[in-house]
Amino acid sequence: MPRVPGEGGKGDTRRRWVWTRGRVPASFAVLTAGLLALHRAVPNSPGRLGSLLEAFLPWLGLVVPVLLGPTLLRRSATALVALLLPVAAWTYLFGGLLLPGAKSGPHDLAVVQHNVGDENTDPAGTARALADAGADLIALQELVPPALPVYERTLAPDYPYHAVRGTVGLWSKYPLTDAGLLDIKPQGITGPWSRGLRAVVHTPHGEIAAYVAHLPSVRVRASGLASSWRDESAGLLGRAVAAEGLKTVVLLGDLNGTVDDRGLAPLTSRMNVAERGFAFSFPAAFPLARIDQVMARSATVAHIRTLPATGSDHLPVAARITLR
Repeated sequence: MPRVPGEGGKGDTRRRWVWTRGRVPASFAVLTAGLLALHRAVPNSPGRLGSLLEAFLPWLGLVVPVLLGPTLLRRSATALVALLLPVAAWTYLFGGLLLPGAKSGPHDLAVVQHNVGDENTDPAGTARALADAGADLIALQELVPPALPVYERTLAPDYPYHAVRGTVGLWSKYPLTDAGLLDIKPQGITGPWSRGLRAVVHTPHGEIAAYVAHLPSVRVRASGLASSWRDESAGLLGRAVAAEGLKTVVLLGDLNGTVDDRGLAPLTSRMNVAERGFAFSFPAAFPLARIDQVMARSATVAHIRTLPATGSDHLPVAARITLR
């Protein structure tokens, strides 16, 4: 039977997009979309695998350009359509963070959050860099005794009010009252450990309760994520916020977890997180995740961004909070 012109032939087959190719990249695309859309369904045992996935969840988007090359090379319609699934899931979860934020308003509060690092060799330079950001509030963690007087002295001209409890502190352009220790210490830690602070900030727009916290570190091991102390401390902090009598609450801290990590659910279920910006803050040399957080209750965290590196292994983050 003669061949119909334009049909069949090896050259024509190579030029056409076909549905029988690209099953491997298509399978990986579907798996990636499933992990993005159903990450809460990934079990946290053993090794807190769910939390480990959620700590780096935005990076799953890189699977799309990796798979796009083989898809185009093989001219697979199946894989191309399958790639739309992780694109849609990633856009739904994180696309809004890329949008431009609203303009600053008269009820905005500018804040800076920074783990200054207990091995920081230039605390004065770090303090000056933070002050230059012009924030209303600055929250610091890992304030070791030798460096604390340097921060106090350097920040004093721009921030006349401050409170320090243990290794965390809050500097403010507005008066602070009722500053006190916030007990978020896990039961398993027996030595001295003070990483929580609560104070009332008297802003021009009313009183707000400011919380500064440094949750326990997590470790990635062969067995998975070791985060039990972090999770316990997050639960204590969440209960403190829930019991807070003031309507407006601002939480600033190194929480050693991303806002997608279910270990921080006691906080993210009660607080608003940043609506715009990724602000990956750790490690400073090659930031992979934002573990330095700004959250708010009865207020909106309109935008978050990183500031230039200091002598710390964390990048500072700056956020704009719109008070209601």
